[in-house]
Amino acid sequence: MTAKIKPDWAGETLLSKFVNLLINTKPIYSLMKQQARQVLIKTAEKNGVAWRKNYQKLEASEIKNKLQENTNPKVTYPDYYNVPFHAYDQGNMCWKAAFEVPSATYSMALRVWPKENITWETAHRRLRSSFHEVLAKYTTQDINDILDIGCSVGISTLSLHRFYQQKQNHPVRTVGLDLSPYMLTVAQELDTYKEISQWLHAQAEKTELPSESFDLITLQFVTHELPGFASKEIFQEALRLLRPGGCFAIVDNNPKSPVIQNLPPVLFTLMKSTEPWSDDYYLFDIEGCLKSLGFNVLITVPSDPRHRTIVAQKHN
Repeated sequence: MTAKIKPDWAGETLLSKFVNLLINTKPIYSLMKQQARQVLIKTAEKNGVAWRKNYQKLEASEIKNKLQENTNPKVTYPDYYNVPFHAYDQGNMCWKAAFEVPSATYSMALRVWPKENITWETAHRRLRSSFHEVLAKYTTQDINDILDIGCSVGISTLSLHRFYQQKQNHPVRTVGLDLSPYMLTVAQELDTYKEISQWLHAQAEKTELPSESFDLITLQFVTHELPGFASKEIFQEALRLLRPGGCFAIVDNNPKSPVIQNLPPVLFTLMKSTEPWSDDYYLFDIEGCLKSLGFNVLITVPSDPRHRTIVAQKHN
């Protein structure tokens, strides 16, 4: 039997259209959003992630006073970004989303290995290391400067920075870039030891950073939140920012994963209700797009049961 290239619940199938019809029915959509949130929170707290406690700690801090210093007034927000994400009406542009991201991130790692009796800490380390191991194999040149695009609250950025900092015998400069100043403010707060060189508020398609200034650029669990045209523009910008021989690495949901393809109807319906560009992602040929822009695609590999890693290189 030929393996399916994407889930039946994504794209132009009858099942997908039916799910999208439900999502576009406002009363049903509102219920879906609440259900999706409850599933996330219950999964997290059941497995030791103190969702509400973590939220309250950030809420009680003075972090909100630091929003302005993390906001670039020149930034414009594209239409695709100004939509509800992850059951938040304001998407990524609100404190509630930013305060809940750390707990949601740790909960996501647990969903990768649901049948294994492991802690969320172990699941999260395994999730990150599975990506880093692929990078270590294919980023063979020295890594001095790293850019993590769509860094959110910086969990991916800090983990990546520490990996290369320990792997190499010299300092690494790492920049985290995101379009939400709320996320970046939390990232700065979580960067307790100021390990990251810069938390940058910018549009990933137009970073205004110098050309050929990075050896490695990553896009971690971001592409499924983008329409295809935006992904292509970000890939083009990454190509401009990379030094010759530098690598661009993407980790995200694997359309060919049996785990993703066989999600129960309740779960894939809830997931689609909180990911507005989900269909775009599962129909998007990432490798083909990268090649059309001039990248050399080195590898596409399932890096864990739910996700794939794609590594592409800029020609010397």
